[in-house]
Amino acid sequence: MSHTYIIIDDSQDDVVKTQAIAERFRNLSFVASANNYDDGVNLILEHQPRLVFLEIDPSDKKSNLSLALINELYRYLSVVPKIIVTTSKKDHAYEALKYEVVDYLLKPLDINDFRKAILKFDRAIKSDLPHMEVKNPAATFEVLDETLTEELQTEEHDVEIKTVPATTDSTVTIQQPQSLIICIKSYGDYRYIDSEDILYFEADNNSTDIHLNNGEMITAFKTLKHFETVLPESQFLRIHNSYIINVNQVSRIHTGNTVCYIKNSTTKLPFSKSYKDNVDLIINRIAGGNYLEI
Repeated sequence: MSHTYIIIDDSQDDVVKTQAIAERFRNLSFVASANNYDDGVNLILEHQPRLVFLEIDPSDKKSNLSLALINELYRYLSVVPKIIVTTSKKDHAYEALKYEVVDYLLKPLDINDFRKAILKFDRAIKSDLPHMEVKNPAATFEVLDETLTEELQTEEHDVEIKTVPATTDSTVTIQQPQSLIICIKSYGDYRYIDSEDILYFEADNNSTDIHLNNGEMITAFKTLKHFETVLPESQFLRIHNSYIINVNQVSRIHTGNTVCYIKNSTTKLPFSKSYKDNVDLIINRIAGGNYLEI
């Protein structure tokens, strides 16, 4: 099976060298190349390759190439291509590991290291389960059941009722919706979180702190923008540049002071004017339930 790939490097000479080595592997099929951040993102979105060779420490700083390109892809793609970093310094190797890149190759590229990287890529492709939509590059955010995700994102599927014909009468089975399970994976450590236990998400530079109702905080090496993209809006809404709140955990909204309060705690989160529509949506959702206004 042939896998398409794109090369993103500020040096056209290095693009040619990477392509020359890649052409020695029959399972790789070259699609295109780019020399800067914007062109690279656009090419990936257009062709959606299986593999990207990415320079993250360019000589031409105007190219803006960096690991941030990977985060950008998660805004638009449900399946992000595998990434192999190709660069001339070891400086960013640890940071790249947080993004779960397939491999980190130093220039000039060595054919033996390249072969090992492609074997890792093949193994990574084969290990992907068909129901998984997104793998977090720093700490994998996984929706474990695609069908469950659709049910949670569509309010009409709160309760599923099935009628099973029998020989004498019919049996009605009521299946209660399950809560979404979020998996934070880092270095082989799988941490499963029930979405109902999450109070809010808080931005911390390129990572996100997840605050739970038991007082615990878990850090995921993923931007808040990524979580905004993949979380179901039926349960989580962004109210500030720094916060995504669990709608089910809101106990009070003070529009005058522009703050939201969290249930069973003294925590209050500010909301900004740019996200006022989301706050209004929270108010309307609460009012649309089992609700009495006095």
